[in-house]
Amino acid sequence: MKPWSLLFLVLSFVFAPLTRAEFAIHDGDTVVFLGDSITAARTYGEIIEDYTLLRFPRWNLKFINAGKGGETAHQSLARLDTDVFAHGATVLTVAYGVNDIGWGFKADAEHKKEYLEAIGQIAARCAQHGVRLFICSAAITAENPDTAEHGFLQKMCDEGLTLAKAKNAGTIDVQRSMREIQRRAWAANATKTAKEKAMLMHVADSVHLNDLGQMAMAFAILKGLGAPADVSTAKIDARQAQAGAGENCRISDVRRIKDGVTFTRTDDRLPFNFGPLWTLHELYIPFATELNRYMLTVTALPEGQYEVTAGGRGLGRWGADSLARGINLASATTNAWQPGGPWDAQAAALKVFTESRDNLAFARRDMEQTLASSPRTESLWHKTIDVEDNIVALQHATVQPVPVEFVIRKSESAPSRKKGL
Repeated sequence: MKPWSLLFLVLSFVFAPLTRAEFAIHDGDTVVFLGDSITAARTYGEIIEDYTLLRFPRWNLKFINAGKGGETAHQSLARLDTDVFAHGATVLTVAYGVNDIGWGFKADAEHKKEYLEAIGQIAARCAQHGVRLFICSAAITAENPDTAEHGFLQKMCDEGLTLAKAKNAGTIDVQRSMREIQRRAWAANATKTAKEKAMLMHVADSVHLNDLGQMAMAFAILKGLGAPADVSTAKIDARQAQAGAGENCRISDVRRIKDGVTFTRTDDRLPFNFGPLWTLHELYIPFATELNRYMLTVTALPEGQYEVTAGGRGLGRWGADSLARGINLASATTNAWQPGGPWDAQAAALKVFTESRDNLAFARRDMEQTLASSPRTESLWHKTIDVEDNIVALQHATVQPVPVEFVIRKSESAPSRKKGL
């Protein structure tokens, strides 16, 4: 077995206990992310928001980031009413730990006790308000993953997860999930020369996460929430010009053409994408295989290479044998700097709108604190609410699936490079 194959098996084992029978987020939910500066950075929350909107485009959902830089779990108790329950939260994720032990300088029994007491109080108060709670272990630091596995922070978070389970709260071991991704990055770095750029998950302070770290945290939480791996599946018999049994999509107007087949696919869900080159992170995070399976199978094609387009946009070239086995088109494109299928372009637009909505919400929160004495604050506050409502409507309009014409046409040229797996 190849080393990378073995690593995928290890990752599957580690993430398997986190998988739930049903996605924890439901239609009509208000999801709140509570945590310290890693949460307040907003990136992992936006990823979870985009994934959920794309995967369930007809759901009515609301997302609120309640992160606060430098905060501990105990300090968050003072604002649960105003920043969580007052917003009508139905789902709450909680991620603390590093500040609770002063970045490691206060890793002692006293501060662990305060952290655990706070976890217990958060669980009790969520139960009183009917909020579905998920306690997360802290994000990893840049410490050697083998030593961190047995360090104070992991052990403290383990006790917090045990306590949360005893109080019937959901739990997500973010640390161990992220640590497996970190090990994969470290293994890749070990093969690089001194001049090659190492793949890191943190910024210079070794605590705060960079884009790869935030993506890894989003992946861990989505897996812990039971997020479904499959987007949709389409099956086409090219010889008979017929659609087979698919899932979460409808196939129509299947037609044989001189050198291939064409059909129209209307999906119930859309795959997740996070902008140009984001799939480079899939070298370390198995997002495509475990959370983003947008599959196409085309059987009975004559031997050869085939160009696949969707909505007039190039996705790539595959052999007839690969198409017969099934290909994942979620992030497929002939140009890594450009969206692939229309769903990729929809996800790119959604990312911009989600960031805009999140920025506006944080600006409003800051304005409440810094402009409280201004006579115009209340008027400005209401205007930001109106703007945010319009952005939310734009988000939902953007993620609605549309019929897409697929063309699979034989090509004698060499296969192009592609992101699709």
